[in-house]
Amino acid sequence: MNNTNFYDVTKTDFGDPYEDVGKVINNIIADIKNKQSKSDNKGNGKPGAVIYLPPADYHLKTQVLIDISFLKIVGSGHGFTSSSIRFNVPEKDWPDLHELWPGGSRIINDLPVDNNSSEISGAAFLVKRDGDPRISSVEFSNFNIDGLHFVDDGSGDDNPENIYVNNKTGIYVASAQDSFRITGMGFVYLEHGIVIYHADALTIHNNFIAECGNCIELRGWGQASKVTDNLMGAGYKGYSIYAQNFAQLLVSTNNIFPRGASTIHFEQVTRSLLSNNILHAFYPGMVLLTKSSSENLISSNHFLRDHEPWQPMQTHDNGLEDSYGLLSIDGNNNTVTGNHFSEIIDKKYLKPVGVTPVIIHLIGGSTNYISNNNVVASEAHSEIGESAFKSQVGALLSTQQSSSIQTINVLVEKESKRNTILDTGTDDQIVLDKQVNAFRATPSILDEN
Repeated sequence: MNNTNFYDVTKTDFGDPYEDVGKVINNIIADIKNKQSKSDNKGNGKPGAVIYLPPADYHLKTQVLIDISFLKIVGSGHGFTSSSIRFNVPEKDWPDLHELWPGGSRIINDLPVDNNSSEISGAAFLVKRDGDPRISSVEFSNFNIDGLHFVDDGSGDDNPENIYVNNKTGIYVASAQDSFRITGMGFVYLEHGIVIYHADALTIHNNFIAECGNCIELRGWGQASKVTDNLMGAGYKGYSIYAQNFAQLLVSTNNIFPRGASTIHFEQVTRSLLSNNILHAFYPGMVLLTKSSSENLISSNHFLRDHEPWQPMQTHDNGLEDSYGLLSIDGNNNTVTGNHFSEIIDKKYLKPVGVTPVIIHLIGGSTNYISNNNVVASEAHSEIGESAFKSQVGALLSTQQSSSIQTINVLVEKESKRNTILDTGTDDQIVLDKQVNAFRATPSILDEN
């Protein structure tokens, strides 16, 4: 018997990995289970295995079911490249492009799904196991999962490749689990990049997750996990990071770029930390704390809201008006301190025209603490561009002096009381009931003119 616990998908007798790597990996998992059948064998257990994907394109036509612990699936390159830019280049120009498709160790999700398929059926990797103990220590590392195309959903978009819909998912974890790791991965053109239920001690680190309808969705409930050092950006219909019923979640040092409907959405999340992130969005509603998300610390983040500069995407937004706020909070005892907010946009792009944009919006809850946040708001005079890269970089690098925009730095609704607002705006930039909230204004500076 071959007792090795290292499997190269190109060097097994379990099928053709280029034709259907899903079938090959399922056969490898069956072999691991056959060789590691005893939970306790004279003090030895089930060490699991490594499945290696050398750099190549692998079609996946059979869903991979992972129901063993201590399994690592690893490649040799996340292989991300922008499919969105390519699909918005005239097809006659494709022969002049150096690459057309993502590369590295690339799994192409070819599962036969359509708009009527169940969400779980479109997952390239499904992790699911009942019973005790929870499935543990499954790792995905250093390969690419590509959904290949988005599809027409009947919304009338001229280019279906800009729809962000195809009912395909990269990794779907349906069972409670412990100490999973997703690191160094690439995800592109999937409606859902990563969906995980009931996470404990989860690490999602150093991945490139972009041009997906949704990037990271932590559902059900969870605790003591981290989302760190990722580069990501969802589509205009979905989440870049979503967490539900979570405690002690660390979201730090991520660079989150447009154009997600929300950049970060916490729903009933408690005692968690959102810090040191670069957050960029084309719409209001960047960071949302909803359904009594409480006792969270939001600190030392950079928020930038500007206007979509790339012509093919300018017809889309998330439907929110600028009075909604860049940071919206419904919860208690949250701390928002030391953040920088940049609202850099031509007034004609505000929605509705003439509205005073809101930066921080306390919708509900009480005893929140907001202190020492800085707001910069000015007109951008941005130019529309046909190149996504050049137009966006040009807009980001522009810091020429422009006329300022009046903002409401903090808006406290009457449903939210007993909050403390310090040094986050001048007296005329804060809207609140001073009878039920504590307030100290940032000192005003006289206009030199």
